[in-house]
Amino acid sequence: MKHYPLFPAFLAVALGVTLGAVVHARRRESPATEAAREFLNKLGATKAPKARYTFDSDERLNWHFVPQERNGVSFKEMNDEQRQAAMNLLKTGVSADGMKRLETIRQLEDVLHEIEQGSGPTRDRDLYFVTVFGEPSDKGAWGWRYEGHHVSLQWTMHDGKIIADTPQFVGANPAEVRRDGPMKGTRLLAKEEDLGYELLRSLTESERRSAILRTDAPPEILTGASRRAAIQEDSGIAYTSLTPAQKKLLEKLIAQHATIQIPEIARKRLAAVRAAGMDTIKFAWMGGMEPGQGHYYRIQGKTFLIEFDNTQNNANHIHTVWRDFHGDFGTDLLAEHYKTAPHDTVKIQ
Repeated sequence: MKHYPLFPAFLAVALGVTLGAVVHARRRESPATEAAREFLNKLGATKAPKARYTFDSDERLNWHFVPQERNGVSFKEMNDEQRQAAMNLLKTGVSADGMKRLETIRQLEDVLHEIEQGSGPTRDRDLYFVTVFGEPSDKGAWGWRYEGHHVSLQWTMHDGKIIADTPQFVGANPAEVRRDGPMKGTRLLAKEEDLGYELLRSLTESERRSAILRTDAPPEILTGASRRAAIQEDSGIAYTSLTPAQKKLLEKLIAQHATIQIPEIARKRLAAVRAAGMDTIKFAWMGGMEPGQGHYYRIQGKTFLIEFDNTQNNANHIHTVWRDFHGDFGTDLLAEHYKTAPHDTVKIQ
């Protein structure tokens, strides 16, 4: 009978450690859950209650993008360690390029402070707030929000995965920094604007008659800060009417609006757009065709709406938003889930 040597003791120990590490890794919670718990722990007993709301709180749907009083904990109230924990949470939803854009938005507060010389609203790069809704966990629903002047981003989690990442609002004032200083020449949302112009200018005269709805632009995004986005009129030039090159431009423009999210979520969002049907998408323009003239465009499909508006401050003040007709705040998605899983008991607004 042939005998085989036993594993050396050190190999068995090493294998045990390795297998243990694998098991431990599998048991780890999602990055967002871990980061949210760490953030709340770092805030401590004094500040954490201010940052927390129940998942079914009306506050979860209370979003805006103008300077105003907000609920949650601001960077101004955090120490360095707490700020880092807040940024770590934000990075679980925002791409590296998106983080740069968000930091630039905060820096623009300093530019606005100089321009207005104290005559306008409070301009403070630290008045940006983080709020957690529900109990961070890989079981059930919870969410978090990052919001301040010209930023409103929210994510809804369910069973450890991001199931909703809209409404998504990002703005820039000034859209182009023209004052002397370290930020001169900065154009925060340049790609979103330039690609829109490029697509418009690629259209023939006949195509523009379909795409351009009005020669004047609305003063604001039409959906505002509504809790549920209203479907806009079915007008504009259809995706199906575009040339292959123009279709690629429109696809690139849509993708650009998604890139603030982490790549995984951006890909998922774009896949959902395609699944709903590219043929349902229309591109509409209002306003002038030259820089300095107020202009607006929207891209609307069966399930989503993107709005871009640059009319305020002599067309140097941009607002952009991405809305999901059935996915904002995850309310419809969760409601559908709980219809088929009655054992769960999360209240849906």
